[in-house]
Amino acid sequence: MKKVNIGIIGCGNISGIYFENLRMFSAVHVTACADLDLDRAQARAEEFGIPKGCTVAELLADPQIELVVNLTIPAAHSQVCLEVLEAGKHVYVEKPLAVTREEGQAILAKAKEKGLLVGSAPDTFLGGGIQTCIKLIEDGWIGTPVAATAFMMSRGHEHWHPDPEFYYAKGGGPLFDMGPYYLTALIAMLGPIKRVAGMAKISNPERMITSKKKFGQVIPVETPTHVAGVLDFHSGVVGTMITSFDVFGDSHLPWIEIYGSQGTINVPDPNSFGGPVLLKRHDSPDWKEIPLSHGYTANSRGIGVLDMVYALNGSRINRVNGELGYHVLEAMHAFHDSSEQDRYYMMKSTCERPMPMPQHLPFGVLD
Repeated sequence: MKKVNIGIIGCGNISGIYFENLRMFSAVHVTACADLDLDRAQARAEEFGIPKGCTVAELLADPQIELVVNLTIPAAHSQVCLEVLEAGKHVYVEKPLAVTREEGQAILAKAKEKGLLVGSAPDTFLGGGIQTCIKLIEDGWIGTPVAATAFMMSRGHEHWHPDPEFYYAKGGGPLFDMGPYYLTALIAMLGPIKRVAGMAKISNPERMITSKKKFGQVIPVETPTHVAGVLDFHSGVVGTMITSFDVFGDSHLPWIEIYGSQGTINVPDPNSFGGPVLLKRHDSPDWKEIPLSHGYTANSRGIGVLDMVYALNGSRINRVNGELGYHVLEAMHAFHDSSEQDRYYMMKSTCERPMPMPQHLPFGVLD
């Protein structure tokens, strides 16, 4: 299999796990990393044994690099993705694909024009936990799926994050922060979404930072902090989803549950790769923990990049693709639009349900 040279743009906190994991995959070679802060790029290069820490312009001009991983902040996702594609390189971007639908459409259009691939995190659904749930559904353990629930309930980030302002600015909030994990997992298990009904509110117009760095600073809230709604899937499943930064205490609600005609699956945290996976069938009084059927159960962020490399080497589409990323982006906006316009939002995009992962794969092998 042909090894693909990769560059990484954005050397902040999230980059560490990508550097760590990508260097363990024999099919990829990270040859350069770049950041607006050149010193930070060079420090990451030294830390992880990357041949070159450089400027963004230098990385994009490198003819040896075929694929770029975009780990910049969400506000920069679109601009950087377009620059990468214009430079003739495939791009994989952290979630979300972009901030606005127009930006997301522009990325997909540019990739089509250039004949290049786009990938968009999260790739957690490729892990053993959710892949086990997919297998249970496909093998009929819960019969026909009829409904689903998804809950992301927290008090927000101002009590621990050193710079939490972004989470309460436009383009932030619980839905855009954590929604991609939940929506991507639901689509991977149940297929694309047909329509959305949403309600969204700003519960408090201001938040006080209580983390150490900016303790006592008050920040305005510009985006909904509690978003609830209903998802109507093309498969006929009706899903209920809540994302919130307004909940104190540890919620007892499940992350995700899938309800079928013959049983229920309790799905593990979609922001993780492992289990546990719990199954309750109609013919059993008890929940049972199901052994995971697939690998990649540790923090495997970057496996979506490896999946792109396999797609480049073969004839299939990458599982963590741009169409999936855009469908998730549109669905998040759909909650807000439905709430603001007091009507159902009919989805304009669709996507293929990602191809399940094969079982019993050696580490670093996806097909």
